[in-house]
Amino acid sequence: MAKIAVLGYGTVGSGVAEVLDVNGACVEDSAGEKIEIKYILDLRDFPGDKHESQVVHDFDVILNDPEIEVVCETMGGIEPAFTFEKKALESGKSVCTSNKELVAAHGPELVELAKKNNVSYLFEASVGGGIPVLRSMNDSIRHERLDSITGILNGTTNYILTKMDQEGADFDAVLKVAQDKGYAERNPEADIEGHDACRKTAILASIMSGQFVKHDDIYTEGITKITGEDFEYARELNMAIKLLGSCKREDGKFFAMVAPFLIPFDNSLSMVNGVFNAIDVHGNMLGDVMYYGKGAGKKATASAVVADVIDIVRHKGKHIDWNLRNVPAEVAPINDDIRNFFVRCDASAETGAKELFGDVKQVKSDKVSGEFAFITPEMTEKDFKEKYEKLRGVRSYLRLL
Repeated sequence: MAKIAVLGYGTVGSGVAEVLDVNGACVEDSAGEKIEIKYILDLRDFPGDKHESQVVHDFDVILNDPEIEVVCETMGGIEPAFTFEKKALESGKSVCTSNKELVAAHGPELVELAKKNNVSYLFEASVGGGIPVLRSMNDSIRHERLDSITGILNGTTNYILTKMDQEGADFDAVLKVAQDKGYAERNPEADIEGHDACRKTAILASIMSGQFVKHDDIYTEGITKITGEDFEYARELNMAIKLLGSCKREDGKFFAMVAPFLIPFDNSLSMVNGVFNAIDVHGNMLGDVMYYGKGAGKKATASAVVADVIDIVRHKGKHIDWNLRNVPAEVAPINDDIRNFFVRCDASAETGAKELFGDVKQVKSDKVSGEFAFITPEMTEKDFKEKYEKLRGVRSYLRLL
């Protein structure tokens, strides 16, 4: 029997207990032995809970118990989670986590520490909830040269954009509904400003490159500037608007960014709606493969944590290696990236737009008046920004995928 400890008995931590309770037989069959929670670390008590007797308030109880083989960290945040994870790895206990903030900040260091102590550090649940994308990248398609990863990585923003598109509601109204439904936090900044998607993009980019891509090096935009008029134009173009996290190799450079994009309807990502996530991975031999599912939620995320526990138990006494070194990756400046842009400006600026951007493609909508909207030729981000800043009467812009 393998005995584990769960750090944090909130949404994900209680979900881990539920998965083991409900699917215990399946877990045992998959792991080759029974997996049992011996401790649950939390500041609170849970009187009446099925697992109340397993709750402890001192991490050292877990750290000093030789029976504990795996520590599941589901607390979130950097501290004290980082300190607890390091101590567990140094004491010869494997760790798995759903903590995207911590993995994005310290993942490569913790993988290195796990290797040094011949244990494992797994973090499948940190990206895409229950979608098994990281394990697949590190195992099933590790032999591929991955050229690009593009994904809808945040269910909250995807829910908001879907509602704005389908119901014609404005951003603030949909955000409030998302908060009432529990899809968005009271302080939604991490979601709507793109920070959550950025952390997940950093993790994906690190696994893709094999080096440490710092989230601070990733250009990030959120969705707060998207309006109903943007969706009117998108429909005319047969496109959807989605917040995407992406990374790619191109012309010997490695790019990574998070921003809202216009996506053609013939691209499968355009059809991913509501709180669902989808991640398209392109390999040089495989081509495109897409991972789709619930990107968050108690049961989906907890299922991914338990999958990591099973993997660790099956490889007891061995380090599960990652294609990830604690070496800083060189992320190319966004200025060098090339694409088309969709621009909206006052109708009076049409002549100036054509003079600045040259051969543009005008986009018209019967539901939007007083504007001149157009798609630029392909150009670098730097060239676009220089021209955009000179254009009078500008209203907004979006990138095209």
